[in-house]
Amino acid sequence: MNPLNVAPQRFIGLDIHKNYLVASGVNPNKEPVLGPVRVPNGRLEAWAEREVCSSDAVVLEMTTNTWKVVDTLEPFAHSVTVVHPPHVHLITRAQVMNDKKAALILAQLHAAGLLPPVWIPPQAVRDLRALIAQRWKMVRLATQAKNRLQSVLHKYHLQAPPKSDPYTPHMRAWWEVLPLEPLERFRLHSDLDTVAFAQQQLDRLEQCLARHAARDERVPLLVQIPGIGFINALTILAAIGEISRFPSAKHLVGYAGLGTKVHDSGQRQWRGRITKMGRRDLRRAMVEAAQSAVRCHDHWQAQFQRLCRQTARKKAKVAIARKLLVTVWHTLTKDEIDRFATPQQVACAFFGLAYKLRVRNLPDGMSALQFTRHHLDRLGIGQEVTHIPWGSKTFKLPPSRLPRAG
Repeated sequence: MNPLNVAPQRFIGLDIHKNYLVASGVNPNKEPVLGPVRVPNGRLEAWAEREVCSSDAVVLEMTTNTWKVVDTLEPFAHSVTVVHPPHVHLITRAQVMNDKKAALILAQLHAAGLLPPVWIPPQAVRDLRALIAQRWKMVRLATQAKNRLQSVLHKYHLQAPPKSDPYTPHMRAWWEVLPLEPLERFRLHSDLDTVAFAQQQLDRLEQCLARHAARDERVPLLVQIPGIGFINALTILAAIGEISRFPSAKHLVGYAGLGTKVHDSGQRQWRGRITKMGRRDLRRAMVEAAQSAVRCHDHWQAQFQRLCRQTARKKAKVAIARKLLVTVWHTLTKDEIDRFATPQQVACAFFGLAYKLRVRNLPDGMSALQFTRHHLDRLGIGQEVTHIPWGSKTFKLPPSRLPRAG
């Protein structure tokens, strides 16, 4: 890779589209020296080899195929910077705009040092993000089909079956004998097929995610936090990448868009709603965790009730999500337990995680009990925990390898 301690001589802005991109370049004085030139995506590598050199700083906005362009240009350029579209207001607010102007303005802003870059994740993080996004699409697909099935019941004033989940395969016969019009019946069959397909895909995706989670030492650290399961843990890790990127919990909260809007100028001071200027998947995962935490954990339930006396329930839930994200930062940064959890609760969280990941996926052939003890010892806690209550049963843990206190 080219050394970055040499100042770039050209700044090239790329306006990327589905089938092509437009490139424009300026010198350090922001005077045009390249293009605009239109490059088909299929010829990008050949163009880069011919036109881009080690003194060129390239900038582009985040879009669908950004990472492919980044990977193609990095071997040739001085640097490749990716920016968040909302940070480029001059492009979207210009009165006259086309591809050429967009690329030129990007290059000029980059030459002036006005574009804050976004983190370019490694391939492993990109792949995990894509897999989690695929799972979320299947969840939405199933939810939409189930909503359509419910609308059929409302339309014909029919009672839903007395089952907690009326969409399981063995309930299909109940749906198929409903007194419906022929076209309505055909649509119902289509929605039942959609639900079955989405559930099948979800099962396969979650099996793959479980195998991945079993190999990631950070997942147990997150699962001990109330409201976070292994799917949510992987969603958080995929969004964050390396926790060392965030020097404080405040930076991580801002990255998720869970910080509040602030105006402090002259005599006017106010705080508004959350910014939502961050990763939507991380924000959604933390809100889901908050919804679970306020139901099942005494501390967070008490915090939620206190906040509800001061503000609306939805805002209180978002505040809990923000507090949980601060806990995530401390947990990942310091490899420590949740300070509101007891060693017994942490042990139960690890034991439950082992079975959700499936024992055959656990590293080094561990059993669920060995997995639990391993992570308790890793955190330096739980020497006194010898048994785990689980429903009507109690399981005995292997002895701890840590010295007993006192």
